[in-house]
Amino acid sequence: MSAADTTTPAKVPPPRQAPPPPPVAKAPRKGGTSRGAATPWLLLAPCLLILALVLGYPLVRLVTLSFQKFGQSQLWGFQPADWVGFHNFSGVLDDGEFWQVVLRTIVFAAGSVVFTMVLGMLIALLLQRVSGWVKTLVNIALVASWGMPIIVATTVFKWLFDADYGILNALLSRLPGVDLIGHNWFASGPQGLAVIMLLVVWGAVPFVVITLSAGLTQVPAELEEAARLDGAGSWGVFRYVTLPILKPIIVMLTTLSVIWDMGVFPQVFVMRNGHPEQEFQLLTTYSYDRAFVVNDYAQGSAIALITVVLLLGVVAVYMRQMLKIGEVE
Repeated sequence: MSAADTTTPAKVPPPRQAPPPPPVAKAPRKGGTSRGAATPWLLLAPCLLILALVLGYPLVRLVTLSFQKFGQSQLWGFQPADWVGFHNFSGVLDDGEFWQVVLRTIVFAAGSVVFTMVLGMLIALLLQRVSGWVKTLVNIALVASWGMPIIVATTVFKWLFDADYGILNALLSRLPGVDLIGHNWFASGPQGLAVIMLLVVWGAVPFVVITLSAGLTQVPAELEEAARLDGAGSWGVFRYVTLPILKPIIVMLTTLSVIWDMGVFPQVFVMRNGHPEQEFQLLTTYSYDRAFVVNDYAQGSAIALITVVLLLGVVAVYMRQMLKIGEVE
């Protein structure tokens, strides 16, 4: 037997098989696509329905009343509500008292917003430099004041500024050369509105402080350190580092504050015992008086609709600023 016969033949490995082709994705059926697109709207439907009932119907009714003649006779059904077109708006816009109220409301809202934002920013910056337990105590005080009902806060301020028993007059009279015993802060419109503005700022500052404090935690510490190494002082760090990062939050807070402060009603109404004098009238109270004191519901609705248009202008400015910020980023 030869050596060739005793040698076992080498096994040849089988040829590799090509991997199976990937499965072809089937195009989704049209029914599934439409069903998937409709799912978010189905989930939002309850919320949209509630908004339509709570906000949509009153707004539609407000617009309808502003174009009608609607007084007590129409309210009780003695006469039909006739359409008068823009007669209510022309009567409001031709009234000089209305423009005084508009100017007073703008000044009041602007002062409240400026004081709220400046004081809120100062407190938020201060909270970044105090110890933990002090920050906790301040936050508890802010949340407590923020959660206080408006009627309760207004009553407290009425007692503080009372002419006969107010503690503020007693404390200020202890200063040398100051005698405010029996001083009536509401004898004139500017002083009374300043007190109401202080009340509005006191109630709005906590929200601003808490929001800005959350925003300050997102400012990178390395950017502030780099600015200090470049020679920037505290004001320079705040202006060129902190403020640009907080700009979206500041724009949002400013817009919300303008809307809230232009819609101030219970503070003025309760502070003046339900009957605000002419020099205390803002757009909200002026509209209320026209509707429920003079019983001209149509003209009151027209004033309220003009106020809504002014607030929509504020919202438009806010949206424009946010779009600019988005383009920069």
